[in-house]
Amino acid sequence: MVDIFLNPILHIMKKLLILSVMCAVVKLGAQDEQRVITTAVPFLTIAADARAAGMGDMGVATSADAFSQQWNPAKFAFAERKMGIGLSYTPYLESVVADIGLLSGNYYNKISDNSAFAVSLRYFTLGEIELRQTIDDVGTLVKPNEFALDGSYSLKLSPTFSMAVAGRFISSNLKFQDAGTDSQAANSFAVDVAGFYRSREVAYDNFDGRWRAGFNISNIGGKIQYDEGGQENFLPSNLRFGLGFDFILDQDNVIGLTSEFSKLLVPTPQDFDGDGDIDSEDNDIYQNESGFSGIFSSFGDAPDGFSEELKEFTWALGAEYSYQNAFMLRTGYFNESEEKGSRKFFALGAGFKFKAAQIDLSYLFSTSQVRNPLENTLRFSLTFNLGEEFIND
Repeated sequence: MVDIFLNPILHIMKKLLILSVMCAVVKLGAQDEQRVITTAVPFLTIAADARAAGMGDMGVATSADAFSQQWNPAKFAFAERKMGIGLSYTPYLESVVADIGLLSGNYYNKISDNSAFAVSLRYFTLGEIELRQTIDDVGTLVKPNEFALDGSYSLKLSPTFSMAVAGRFISSNLKFQDAGTDSQAANSFAVDVAGFYRSREVAYDNFDGRWRAGFNISNIGGKIQYDEGGQENFLPSNLRFGLGFDFILDQDNVIGLTSEFSKLLVPTPQDFDGDGDIDSEDNDIYQNESGFSGIFSSFGDAPDGFSEELKEFTWALGAEYSYQNAFMLRTGYFNESEEKGSRKFFALGAGFKFKAAQIDLSYLFSTSQVRNPLENTLRFSLTFNLGEEFIND
C-alpha cells in the first residue's frame, strides 16, 4: 500500500523538479551560481534537429537545410530544392523519465530563386502527471507543455547574401489546475532578424573552396508572465554568429568546418544593493527591467566587467564530411564557462540520404562535471527534399 502511494509521489516530484527549471526564475544560491543567466521557455535553446546537434549545437553558418528556421532562416534563400519538410524528435532527461521530449516540424518553400518562406513548430512535452490529494483520490491527469509556432521570410539581397525576418508565437502551459489557481497558459510574441553569406566557389591549388557566414538575433520581444500581476520573466533573446569554410576536394568529397559563438541577450543577475548577496530585493530590481532594454544592457552589465562578459559567450567547433551528398559524418565540440552553466560536450553524428529522403542521427558525450540532460541520448531527424532543384552559383 505504501508503494502504491509513494511511487506516484516520487514521479510527480521528479517532474516538479524539472518544472522548477523550466519556469525560469533567477535562482538564489552560491556566489558563482548567482550569475548563471536563466530565462523562461528555455526549450527554445535546445537543438531540435540531429544535424545541428551532431556538430555541437550549431547551425547559424552551416549550409541550408529544412531545420534552418531555428538557427538562421536567412539560409532558406540558398536552399537547393523547391521545398523541404523536416521532422525531428529529441528525448529529454531520458535517464530520469521516459515521456519528456522535444518534437519539431518544419516546412519551407522557395517562392523563387531569390526568396523563400518557412513555418515551423517546436513542441516540448513533460508527459503526463497524475495529481492526487489523498490516497483514495481518483486522481487528475495533467499534461504540462510548451510550444513555439514560427513563420519566416528570406530574401537574397545579392547573389551571395540574404536576410530574413521571423515571427514567433510562444505558449507555456506549466501551471497545475486546482481549486484556487487558474491554469491558463502564459503567452508571448518574439521576432528574429538574421543574415547569411555564401560565397561563390573559389579555385585553390588542390581544391575548390567556399566561405559561409551567418548571424541571427533571435527571440527579440517582451517578457512572459505566468500569473496575472505576478513576476515577468525574460525570453531567451540570443545573439548567434558563425563562420565556416567548405573544402570541395572533388565532386564527391566535401569537408565543411564551422565555428560558432552565442550570447544570451539577457541581463546578468547581480547584487544591486551591495549587501553581499543576491536576495529578493535584488531579484525584484532585476525583474523590473524590460525585455527590450535588457537586450542592450546585457552587453555591459556584468559585475566583473569585460572579462565576465566574455564568459557569457559560448563557442562551438564543428565538422561535416559529405560523400556524394548521400553519406555524411559529423562531429563537434561545445563549450560554456563553468561560471555560466558549465555545458561542455562532444557530439557525433551521421546522415544518410536516399533519393528525396534523409535520416540524421546524433549522440552527445558530456565533458563537464555538471551532467547534461541530453547526455547519452540518441537524437534523430527525418527530412524530405522535394520539387525542382535550384543551383546557387
